[in-house]
Amino acid sequence: MTDTDTRTHTPAPPTPSAELRAALSEAGLNARVTAADAENPVRVTLLSPTDARQLARLIRTGTKRTLKAVRTLREICDGYRIELPGLRVEHGRITLGPIRIDDAARLARMLDAVPQATEQPSTTADAATVEALLAHAFPQATGGGTVPVSVRESTPDPLPLGSIDARTARRLIRALQF
Repeated sequence: MTDTDTRTHTPAPPTPSAELRAALSEAGLNARVTAADAENPVRVTLLSPTDARQLARLIRTGTKRTLKAVRTLREICDGYRIELPGLRVEHGRITLGPIRIDDAARLARMLDAVPQATEQPSTTADAATVEALLAHAFPQATGGGTVPVSVRESTPDPLPLGSIDARTARRLIRALQF
């Protein structure tokens, strides 16, 4: 056996247009998909109204749990007067978006964050302290999930929160519900 015989060749991943064309075909939808290159995006053309409705239905079905998690999280945060104006689904993940430091501190307290022993919780919070509280409380409340928090020296308010997957969002919802 030669060295060439022992190597395995991994097939190249399908192009985005080929992947979309295959998915549409598997769903029984007839649409023309044009190939993309570095300068031109993938185009889907000539979709019948019936196929367009079916495609919309499939997208909604595929994102149903994620969209429901966003709605529920928004309702809970609204109930606690925590503003998350950037809460949305983006690239299949739930982006939490910017949050005011005071709201982030309230969220951390709701997740049972323990403030430092020398400090009492106050209405005004330090961004770095809130980041530390969230970094500690979030994984405990969600069973290991994390939320990226970014404290910037130049613009500490609002505090940018990153994105989480739908599973972590559902665990966060359970932690926030009493």
